Amino acid sequence: MKLFFVAAFLAIAAAAPSSYKPEYKAPSYPEPSYPSPAYPAAAYPAPSYNKDNKYAVITIVSQSDVRNLDGSSQWSYAQSDYTTREESQVQKKMQGVTYDSYGKQSYGEVLGNTNKGSSYWVSPEGQKFTLTWAADEAGFQPKGDHLPVAPVHEYELPVAPVHIPFNGKGYKIY
Repeated sequence: MKLFFVAAFLAIAAAAPSSYKPEYKAPSYPEPSYPSPAYPAAAYPAPSYNKDNKYAVITIVSQSDVRNLDGSSQWSYAQSDYTTREESQVQKKMQGVTYDSYGKQSYGEVLGNTNKGSSYWVSPEGQKFTLTWAADEAGFQPKGDHLPVAPVHEYELPVAPVHIPFNGKGYKIY
């Protein structure tokens, strides 16, 4: 019954004509005028990438994208400047950290992605680059002739001397 009275009151309040008349008008301002700069604009040359580039317009000449029901996928493309890229990923069960609905952390079997792929491109100077990579439970492992290589450890580290303290009577303290 109370709900009926509240609804009726709201219906009457909404149907009553309003005596509110907006009197506020937003001010109008003249459009600002800015003086033109007193210095000449610099004329920059076009980017130098195209100086030796034989391919004025680079287009995609092939492309593929396959998504499988098991969660794996493969995609690739090739461009008219001979740049290529391909990548594949597979979902895999592996050991990792899981969380239950309460946020409790446990170690168990989880689904993760393993990716691998390759890229090939030619620099504007004509240098050819090939990069292959794999990303799995061992981490990200890129491989390419142009990537820096960590130095090889060639020397043996010295062994620190071990001092066994004596108690002054010739007995070792353990």
